[in-house]
Amino acid sequence: MSEQHSFTALQLSILRVLWERGEATVVEIWEALHDERGLAQTTLATMLSRLEKRGAVAHRTSARQFVYRAVVSEDAARHSMVSELTARLFEGDVPALVSHLLSAQDMSPGDRQRIRAMLDKASKSTEEPK
Repeated sequence: MSEQHSFTALQLSILRVLWERGEATVVEIWEALHDERGLAQTTLATMLSRLEKRGAVAHRTSARQFVYRAVVSEDAARHSMVSELTARLFEGDVPALVSHLLSAQDMSPGDRQRIRAMLDKASKSTEEPK
Protein backbone atom coordinates (compact mmCIF):
# COMPACT_ATOMS: atom_id res chain seq x y z
CA MET A 1 0.00 0.00 0.00
CA SER A 2 1.31 3.45 -0.86
CA GLU A 3 1.87 6.13 1.75
CA GLN A 4 -1.20 8.23 2.55
CA HIS A 5 -1.00 11.99 2.09
CA SER A 6 -3.80 14.32 3.11
CA PHE A 7 -3.32 18.07 2.94
CA THR A 8 -5.29 21.17 3.87
CA ALA A 9 -6.02 23.83 1.25
CA LEU A 10 -3.15 25.99 2.57
CA GLN A 11 -0.72 23.07 2.52
CA LEU A 12 -1.72 22.30 -1.07
CA SER A 13 -1.17 25.95 -2.02
CA ILE A 14 2.34 25.78 -0.57
CA LEU A 15 3.05 22.48 -2.31
CA ARG A 16 1.76 23.86 -5.64
CA VAL A 17 4.34 26.66 -5.46
CA LEU A 18 7.06 24.08 -4.83
CA TRP A 19 5.79 21.76 -7.58
CA GLU A 20 5.78 24.67 -10.05
CA ARG A 21 9.17 26.13 -9.07
CA GLY A 22 11.08 23.04 -8.00
CA GLU A 23 12.31 24.81 -4.88
CA ALA A 24 11.76 28.10 -3.08
CA THR A 25 12.53 30.02 0.10
CA VAL A 26 9.93 31.08 2.66
CA VAL A 27 9.99 34.60 1.19
CA GLU A 28 9.50 33.33 -2.36
CA ILE A 29 6.57 31.14 -1.31
CA TRP A 30 5.12 34.00 0.75
CA GLU A 31 5.35 36.34 -2.27
CA ALA A 32 3.61 33.76 -4.47
CA LEU A 33 0.77 33.26 -1.98
CA HIS A 34 0.48 36.67 -0.31
CA ASP A 35 -2.23 38.17 -2.55
CA GLU A 36 -4.33 35.00 -2.36
CA ARG A 37 -3.73 34.09 1.29
CA GLY A 38 -2.42 37.19 3.10
CA LEU A 39 -0.57 35.15 5.69
CA ALA A 40 2.43 36.07 7.78
CA GLN A 41 5.86 34.70 6.89
CA THR A 42 6.05 33.14 10.36
CA THR A 43 2.82 31.22 9.70
CA LEU A 44 4.22 30.02 6.40
CA ALA A 45 7.48 28.94 8.07
CA THR A 46 5.46 26.98 10.65
CA MET A 47 3.46 25.27 7.89
CA LEU A 48 6.66 24.34 6.04
CA SER A 49 8.11 22.92 9.25
CA ARG A 50 5.01 20.79 9.77
CA LEU A 51 5.10 19.60 6.15
CA GLU A 52 8.76 18.70 6.61
CA LYS A 53 8.03 16.69 9.77
CA ARG A 54 5.42 14.75 7.77
CA GLY A 55 7.95 14.04 5.02
CA ALA A 56 6.16 16.09 2.38
CA VAL A 57 8.92 18.69 1.95
CA ALA A 58 12.65 18.91 2.65
CA HIS A 59 15.07 21.80 2.80
CA ARG A 60 18.67 22.70 2.16
CA THR A 61 20.46 25.76 3.49
CA SER A 62 21.73 28.43 1.10
CA ALA A 63 23.12 31.79 2.28
CA ARG A 64 21.57 31.21 5.72
CA GLN A 65 18.11 30.63 4.26
CA PHE A 66 16.17 27.41 4.04
CA VAL A 67 15.35 26.47 0.45
CA TYR A 68 12.41 24.06 0.35
CA ARG A 69 11.44 21.44 -2.20
CA ALA A 70 8.50 19.06 -2.33
CA VAL A 71 9.35 15.44 -1.54
CA VAL A 72 5.88 14.13 -2.33
CA SER A 73 4.93 14.42 -6.00
CA GLU A 74 1.77 16.13 -7.15
CA ASP A 75 0.59 12.84 -8.68
CA ALA A 76 1.18 10.92 -5.42
CA ALA A 77 -0.68 13.58 -3.41
CA ARG A 78 -3.62 13.54 -5.82
CA HIS A 79 -3.80 9.76 -5.90
CA SER A 80 -3.70 9.50 -2.12
CA MET A 81 -6.28 12.22 -1.52
CA VAL A 82 -8.69 10.87 -4.16
CA SER A 83 -8.30 7.37 -2.69
CA GLU A 84 -9.12 8.76 0.76
CA LEU A 85 -12.11 10.68 -0.62
CA THR A 86 -13.37 7.56 -2.40
CA ALA A 87 -12.98 5.46 0.73
CA ARG A 88 -14.57 7.99 3.10
CA LEU A 89 -17.45 9.36 1.02
CA PHE A 90 -18.19 6.50 -1.36
CA GLU A 91 -17.15 3.50 0.78
CA GLY A 92 -14.51 2.62 -1.81
CA ASP A 93 -17.03 2.51 -4.66
CA VAL A 94 -15.14 4.08 -7.59
CA PRO A 95 -18.10 3.85 -10.03
CA ALA A 96 -20.22 5.77 -7.47
CA LEU A 97 -17.57 8.52 -7.36
CA VAL A 98 -17.45 8.69 -11.17
CA SER A 99 -21.26 8.74 -11.37
CA HIS A 100 -21.34 11.61 -8.89
CA LEU A 101 -18.77 13.55 -10.90
CA LEU A 102 -20.60 12.92 -14.18
CA SER A 103 -23.87 14.22 -12.74
CA ALA A 104 -22.24 17.44 -11.48
CA GLN A 105 -24.09 20.58 -12.54
CA ASP A 106 -20.90 22.42 -13.47
CA MET A 107 -19.65 19.83 -15.96
CA SER A 108 -19.53 21.14 -19.51
CA PRO A 109 -20.06 19.13 -22.70
CA GLY A 110 -16.33 19.60 -23.34
CA ASP A 111 -15.59 17.96 -19.99
CA ARG A 112 -17.72 14.97 -20.95
CA GLN A 113 -15.91 14.67 -24.30
CA ARG A 114 -12.53 14.68 -22.56
CA ILE A 115 -13.74 12.01 -20.12
CA ARG A 116 -15.04 9.85 -23.00
CA ALA A 117 -11.66 10.15 -24.72
CA MET A 118 -9.86 9.17 -21.48
CA LEU A 119 -12.13 6.14 -21.04
CA ASP A 120 -11.57 5.09 -24.67
CA LYS A 121 -7.81 5.42 -24.25
CA ALA A 122 -7.87 3.47 -20.97
CA SER A 123 -9.99 0.73 -22.58
CA LYS A 124 -7.59 0.40 -25.52
CA SER A 125 -4.53 0.23 -23.27
CA THR A 126 -6.04 -2.59 -21.18
CA GLU A 127 -7.25 -4.70 -24.12
CA GLU A 128 -5.13 -7.73 -24.84
CA PRO A 129 -3.77 -8.16 -28.35
CA LYS A 130 -5.52 -10.93 -30.32
